[in-house]
Amino acid sequence: MTKREKETLTKLELQIMQVIWKLGASNVSAVQAGLEQELAYTTVQTMLNILHKKGKLKRKLHGRAFEYSATVTEANASGHALRDLIDRMFGGSSEDLVMSLIKTRQIDPRKILELTKRLEEGADK
Repeated sequence: MTKREKETLTKLELQIMQVIWKLGASNVSAVQAGLEQELAYTTVQTMLNILHKKGKLKRKLHGRAFEYSATVTEANASGHALRDLIDRMFGGSSEDLVMSLIKTRQIDPRKILELTKRLEEGADK
């Protein structure tokens, strides 16, 4: 498994992590119940084991079932995902990402100015 594969989360892995972040330490059944889509118990169990191998979760035996908890914060995981996106799609250029958001009308220039102003005000504090 490459470093990139260990750091980035698939869509399903992210959904499972979001359940763990929301509920805290959870067993397979709790994670399964917390997901929006219906997945088989064994599928959830397999995904939790993959996340454990990736180092995103730790597990502790409670009775006969493992309880999984996050080893990474949501902010840390989103930072890795954003960095991966910028590296893969924009050659590592954050500026190219912002220009793409403007060109595709995902964000308008007025909003960029507003955000810049807020950043400058935050830097003054």
